[in-house]
Amino acid sequence: MSDSIDKKIRTAAARAGKNGFSRRELLTKSRLSAKEQKSFSAALKRLEESGEILRNQNHYFSAKKLGLHTAVISRLNKTFGFAVQQSNDQEVFIPGKFLKGALPGDTVQLRYIPSRREEGGLEGEVVRIVEQGSGEFSGVLMMDEGRLAVLPDRFARFPIPVIKGRTNGCNIGDKVTAQVILRGLRHADHRCRIIEGFGTSSSAAACAAAVLRINGIPKEFPETALEQAEFLATRGIQPSDLTNRLDLRSELIFTIDSADSKDLDDAVSLIKLGDSYQLGVHIADVSRYVTKGSPLDEEAFSRGTSLYYANRVVPMLPEALSNGICSLNPQEDRLTFSALLTVSEDGKLVDFDFQKSVICSRVKGVYSEINQILDRTASPEIIEKYAGLTDTLFQMEQLADILTANRKNRGAPEIDTTESKIIIGEDGSVSDIKPRERGKSERIIEEFMLLANEAAAALGRKLELPFVYRVHEPPSPEKAENLQEILRLLGLPVPTFQTEVQPGQLAAVLENAKGTKYDALINTYVLRSMAKAKYSEQPLGHFGLVLQDYAHFTSPIRRYPDLAIHRILSDLVTGMPAVKIQKKYYKFAPSAAQQSTRTELRAMQAERECEDCYKAEFMTNHQGEPFDGQVSSVTPQGLYVELPNTVEGLIRTESLGEGYEFDGLIEMKAPGNPKSYRVGDPVKVICVRADVNSGQIDFEPADNRV
Repeated sequence: MSDSIDKKIRTAAARAGKNGFSRRELLTKSRLSAKEQKSFSAALKRLEESGEILRNQNHYFSAKKLGLHTAVISRLNKTFGFAVQQSNDQEVFIPGKFLKGALPGDTVQLRYIPSRREEGGLEGEVVRIVEQGSGEFSGVLMMDEGRLAVLPDRFARFPIPVIKGRTNGCNIGDKVTAQVILRGLRHADHRCRIIEGFGTSSSAAACAAAVLRINGIPKEFPETALEQAEFLATRGIQPSDLTNRLDLRSELIFTIDSADSKDLDDAVSLIKLGDSYQLGVHIADVSRYVTKGSPLDEEAFSRGTSLYYANRVVPMLPEALSNGICSLNPQEDRLTFSALLTVSEDGKLVDFDFQKSVICSRVKGVYSEINQILDRTASPEIIEKYAGLTDTLFQMEQLADILTANRKNRGAPEIDTTESKIIIGEDGSVSDIKPRERGKSERIIEEFMLLANEAAAALGRKLELPFVYRVHEPPSPEKAENLQEILRLLGLPVPTFQTEVQPGQLAAVLENAKGTKYDALINTYVLRSMAKAKYSEQPLGHFGLVLQDYAHFTSPIRRYPDLAIHRILSDLVTGMPAVKIQKKYYKFAPSAAQQSTRTELRAMQAERECEDCYKAEFMTNHQGEPFDGQVSSVTPQGLYVELPNTVEGLIRTESLGEGYEFDGLIEMKAPGNPKSYRVGDPVKVICVRADVNSGQIDFEPADNRV
């Protein structure tokens, strides 16, 4: 109802003349029902706070009618800033004298002014600040013109002085988070206080801690959540917990994960019966412990996901659960939610059943060890560890091969991107960086989890349950056209997209690039051309997997959407009618989907920033050294070059020599100079700068060095 009331008030305000409407006139002109009039004051306040309605001397005006636009300040330079409009995401340039002291994160109303910039674009001035942002930012404590100041990382491109005595015990050069608490109309008038110090900005661990803080990712759990987790872990599994559970403790079930994983969500089992496979995907029954509305649930909802960087984890759930009673540790009874899948000999999902169960994992399987078994290169010690599992492992490989072939046959593009493995030495600094290996056992688990996720989503859609689906929409026409142009310039076959890109066309693009120097790059470009996957309460399908049904069911220890659908399906398998489930969860599902998408994006951004800091720390010990690399992308700022160890750095345009210009897509060249640079080109570089604080690495062409 609130949307309807807001719309009526907006429409009425738009009819007001230059004198506006009084409050009584606006109420009358809005033509609200008697019931709606009771919500008029709250709605008007809401519209004022959002900047859609202006009040001046007790008269109300439509901001849109007055030519005002609501926007959020996105970034500041010393003499100007930018704002992003809420209505269309367009960026507006704002000269410094027209900012009125607005800071990044502030919601403002602005009006357009004639642009005097050569590059054109929208230009505006701030009329008023509707709502101040938090004013919090991360940066480095420094001396600026004889006084202590914080140089922000991204918040602004100028130092902000610290109020005397508000340094919180930090030293010059420390990585800090700060907050502007005194604002002025000019940049020079702003003053801040230091919220927290993390140690020297030359330490990746310190910089990563600041990244978490400024992205709103909490490291500590509330006391109430910790107490609840400790109680549940201490209580353990009681006989009453096993009532109405399928007892699978005598079955050959085990986990497969990385050697250092401690939050083991999933275990697997497989039996070959005649012409079919009985695949079991057994997932930690987290919903048994984390109940809706509890302190643990509220904190898990807020976090949304576990976050991983270098050798550290910021878990969604306290360790007493994530590494303890919920983790499917070997030789320990654990409560699980099992997806029991019947798969035909040709890899079709014939039937499935979801049941609450109890298991006892036989062994903690390790990817690298199982890969050696499947490659028949395992040592006697490894063979002994997996005695009794070997035949099952080879059957699992066989089934995974069939499932992979089916996915390819339906046209799913198989994007192969390389992740970084950051190795931390005993002193806490980065000792090495290398590409993360992905072998046969990783693919087995991936295929089995995909199948269980598909089955869960199919059940939710079939019964029309409130649900949290994992959805992936087709690429936008603009991104598809950009990919076509890149392929054309690289001399690779260019697909003809009709009204909508088909998954099989992207699969063909990847296949055509195999064996060329552009293989890895085309994988990256295809990935960039795609829409970002997200969570939704609607079963919109998954473009990349070419599936109508897909959800995330298999990682409830570390992802809230998985926990959400565990909760819904738990009620289903314990006998709750679908109609009652609809009533119970119809508000919860869209809320969980929206929050899960938001927290996933937040975690991905933070993980990327943390990884950049660790890579820069590693390269500080290799400045002046030559490396072989490949041009991974070209921008107006220069060439990005990726090294075989996954580290990426920038060769700035000015380092290339005179006259070099970006062609707008893939190449940098200079008139009259035969030497050009384009994506895919091999290049020998020297590391000239590595800044841990910003995570930025600078290269120069080795052949430019004397």
